[in-house]
Amino acid sequence: MNQESLYKKSYINRLGEFNKLSGSAFQAFMNFDQKSLNEGVLSTKLKELMAVAVAHVTGCPYCIEIHVNKVKKEATKEEMAEAIMVATALKAGSAMAHGVNALNAYDNNGDDELYKASYFERIKEYSSLASDAFKSFVTFDVQTMKAGALSVKEKELIAIAIAHVTGCPYCIQVHVKAAKKAQVTKEEMAEAIMVATALKAGSAMAHGVNALNAYDEL
Repeated sequence: MNQESLYKKSYINRLGEFNKLSGSAFQAFMNFDQKSLNEGVLSTKLKELMAVAVAHVTGCPYCIEIHVNKVKKEATKEEMAEAIMVATALKAGSAMAHGVNALNAYDNNGDDELYKASYFERIKEYSSLASDAFKSFVTFDVQTMKAGALSVKEKELIAIAIAHVTGCPYCIQVHVKAAKKAQVTKEEMAEAIMVATALKAGSAMAHGVNALNAYDEL
């Protein structure tokens, strides 16, 4: 098998082979994935918008294709675009937020603790260290999280999901607090985290078709 193209829509059709190769684990994942995306306290529409957003952070083209095809049955292109902008802001924001760790490392602050909520206060230092870029990012971030085709509550739920994929504790702290102010319940937050978990795992699972292609090439 000699594949020059590493990604084709049709490759995802090989996913079912894992049912034979690793049946119990594959079936357990598929069951979890289905339950995570089923309607609960959050609608399937919002969960699919979350899934599209998360897929843009994991960078899985198969997941993007699958979940865009599902979300277009319920959501508008504008709603999808806003979800993607939230993903973009949160992925960039994770790098920006970890800039406080870079400042601590550069300054040799001597603290053995790598993450403290108070460290995030140092983010303001970038307004003088990299003024134009920092201000542009803040403007983008603020505009992205404003109500538009999606409500602030919906955007904050998407942000929580993304923050659990980027693994940024500062982003989790900031957006959980913002979500609570937007009247997000703990149950809604939990379902958003389950969607993020399913999509992050699903990205690895989906890329398994590339592993099958590569293995068969040898």
